[in-house]
Amino acid sequence: MDLIINSHRLRFSTNPKELSIHKPTIVFLHDSLGCIELWRDFPKKIEIATGCNVISYDRQGYGKSSEFSIQKRDNDYLKDEAKILGNIIDTLALKQIILFGHSDGGSIALLAAALFPSKILGVITEGAHVFVEKETLFGIKEAVISYQDTNLKEKLSKYHGDKTDSVFKMWTETWLSKDYLSWNIEQYLYKIQCPSLIIQGANDEYGTFDQVHSIVNNTSGTSEALIIPDIGHTPHKENAEIVIANVTQFIDDLA
Repeated sequence: MDLIINSHRLRFSTNPKELSIHKPTIVFLHDSLGCIELWRDFPKKIEIATGCNVISYDRQGYGKSSEFSIQKRDNDYLKDEAKILGNIIDTLALKQIILFGHSDGGSIALLAAALFPSKILGVITEGAHVFVEKETLFGIKEAVISYQDTNLKEKLSKYHGDKTDSVFKMWTETWLSKDYLSWNIEQYLYKIQCPSLIIQGANDEYGTFDQVHSIVNNTSGTSEALIIPDIGHTPHKENAEIVIANVTQFIDDLA
C-alpha cells in the first residue's frame, strides 16, 4: 500500500493496521539498489521464525515509491533517511521496533538507533558502512562497469522501472565523489543504546571487517559480530539459514 510521508508517496509491503500491537515489529531497510520486492521471501521467513510483525518500504526514488525530488545527494543523505524513518515510526505508531538494514539500509538503521534511541529495541545490520573504504569504492567502480557492459540495468529495471538510471547514479555518483571520501558516522555509534547484531560476509566485496569492528566496539549497547564464511555482500540471500537462525536467537534474547 502507498502512504504519504514527508509529502512523498512511499510504498509499504504491509498495511500498518494489520500489524499486531502485541508483537515487536521488524522494519526492513533495503540497500542502495534495493526495494521491497528484492527482499523476496526473506522477511516472510523471518516473520515465521520469530513470530514478529514484519514491514518494509521502498525509500523515495526506489521501487514503486515516488521519484527522487533532487538531482544530487549531499553527504548527509543517509542521516536524512534515518530522520524519515523516525517520521515513519511516528506516523505508523510502530512500537517495539527492531531494524534490519542491508548495506545503505544498515547505515540508516544505525543512524536511526542513534538519533531515536528510545524508539528502537534492537538493530540488525548486513554489510553496513560507517566510513568510506577503498574496497567499497573499488566494488562500486566494478558495478559501474557491469551496468555498462552487462544486463544489470535490465535486471534492475524490473523493479525500479523508469527510475533505474536515477537509482544507479544516485548511489555511484555520491559514493565516488571526492566530497564523499570524508563521510563518516562513527561519531554517532556511542548513542546507540540497544543491542545490535552486526552481520557481514567474509568475502564482502564492498567493505572490510574494520566496519564491523568499529560498530561493535563503539556502540553503547551490547553488540555482537557475525562473520559468515564464504559469502559476500548479501548474507540473507547467500546463506539465509545462518542469518535466520542468528536473527531468531538475537530477537529471543531481547525478550
